[in-house]
Amino acid sequence: MIKAVHYPMKKTRALTLIFYLISSSCLAQSAPTFAEVTAASGIDFQYTFGDYTYENIMESSGAGISILDYNQDGFYDIYLLNGTYLEGISSSDGQKHVDSSNKLYRNNGDGSFTEVSQQAGLDNKQWSMAAGVYDFDHDGDEDIYLANYGPNVFYLNNGNGTFTDITEKLGLEGPSELNGFTKWSVSVAFLDYNQDRRTDILVGNFLAFDPDHRSSPDPTLMPHPGEYKGQASLLYQQKPDGTFKESTQSAHLLYPDSKCMGLTVFDVDQDGDMDIFQSNDHQPNFLLRNEKGVFKEVGIPSGVAVNNEGKGTGSMHGSLGDIDGDGHLDILVTDLKHGSLYRNTGLGIFKDVTYSSGVAPHFKGKGGWAAMLSDFDNDGDLDIFSANGTAEELILQPPLLLENNGKGRFVNSGKTAGTYFQEKHSGRGAAVLDYDNDGDLDIIISHLEPGSKASLLENTHNHQNHWLGVTIVTSNDGTSLIGTKITLVAGSQTQVRVFQPSTGYLSYSDPRIHFGMGTNSQIDEVKIEWPDGAVETLKNVRIDQYISVGKGIGIVKR
Repeated sequence: MIKAVHYPMKKTRALTLIFYLISSSCLAQSAPTFAEVTAASGIDFQYTFGDYTYENIMESSGAGISILDYNQDGFYDIYLLNGTYLEGISSSDGQKHVDSSNKLYRNNGDGSFTEVSQQAGLDNKQWSMAAGVYDFDHDGDEDIYLANYGPNVFYLNNGNGTFTDITEKLGLEGPSELNGFTKWSVSVAFLDYNQDRRTDILVGNFLAFDPDHRSSPDPTLMPHPGEYKGQASLLYQQKPDGTFKESTQSAHLLYPDSKCMGLTVFDVDQDGDMDIFQSNDHQPNFLLRNEKGVFKEVGIPSGVAVNNEGKGTGSMHGSLGDIDGDGHLDILVTDLKHGSLYRNTGLGIFKDVTYSSGVAPHFKGKGGWAAMLSDFDNDGDLDIFSANGTAEELILQPPLLLENNGKGRFVNSGKTAGTYFQEKHSGRGAAVLDYDNDGDLDIIISHLEPGSKASLLENTHNHQNHWLGVTIVTSNDGTSLIGTKITLVAGSQTQVRVFQPSTGYLSYSDPRIHFGMGTNSQIDEVKIEWPDGAVETLKNVRIDQYISVGKGIGIVKR
């Protein structure tokens, strides 16, 4: 019950206050809650940055997490990436980490996980940043392209629980150096940029890291990203024989001094081809509009190049989602200041709503890294999770859980969301998944601080809301699936999602497209718009289930 409080103010202001109190109360009552189940699940991953002294930008960057069903048993597994000891970069006390590796945790289907990276052939011992997950050969299982400091690696899924390194055969190792220093890849995006029905790969490279560089203003401080040269992101075009050739310059994507942190692919202007949003570190972001296989950079006229202060800050990644239910995909960009939330006004023109949406005060000073727009309470609108931590110093920060009021305005619900949100961490990579297949979204986060393990958060929200999950299965004709648009209509509610599992900094989330439906108990239709222009509509879809959908064949599995 809310008791009326009378103050000498104008009637409209009093009504606004009462409405705000009622809205906040309702949100608090329905806010999602999470329980940390890491130890009970058997996940014991601890990230290493190669030694014990936090002193350079490599050590501050962390690593990502990728979600995939590598053995096709219907339960989604977790691939956690790791740093390692590097001669000439790490201090000598870190030599015990020389054999640290990435870890694959197999989902046993009963709430527990088993670490199987060595058996699967995924115990890579390089300094890994991101693992792009995609069914490259259209055989029904997911392959992995690993972005590293140094040579990249492509792992082909053998279909029997193991992977084979076929990087050299495909031509995807990448150059040994860019701009005079070791290539440092941090992001992987899949797209058919020239619409030839073959999936191409864009690799985001960060900066030319010089381990001997010391900051001129103060040699005792970690050098700023602006003190290094950049490294160009590289486009690899798939040839008819399945191998790749580097086609960056011919596609007008060569920016030799850019400092990419994240790549997001979607059809921003709704013209039928895939465009690219590239988050850059302390540079203006790029919005690369596809014009028949060549790209034009339109970040400034589109409104997404800089934040609302006119600055190119430490942008991490562009996360997609329709925050206000208008059918257009908006972009959330985490950074080290207060982030940016860009509302899509239609046809690829964006308005900065970071303050008007209520996001800025919550992000300010936190240092946002991996974040995602996801419906954590299944009420039909997209909420925000963000893993946070200061970059220049190892200062812990509280993570964020912001709940959407249904109209694109957010309030902080983390205080009641569980103990994890009441603690401080130095979060980096994070992903959402439904690890227990119960229809609500859980979270896995990798932490940077020494001694802190990854955290698996089970969604324990007690609600009666309905949901639908959609898996997009491989097309027999080789059509790229990235960018597939799905519209769900249930009663008065219409929701739009796109198939783009690269949802946050360095990370790939559960590839199943998730819809919360609130109290709607019936789906009117599910419309699927494939990237090649084909459109299919599904009727009589039952709620509260996962379905698999293939191009031209409708529902193939319920």
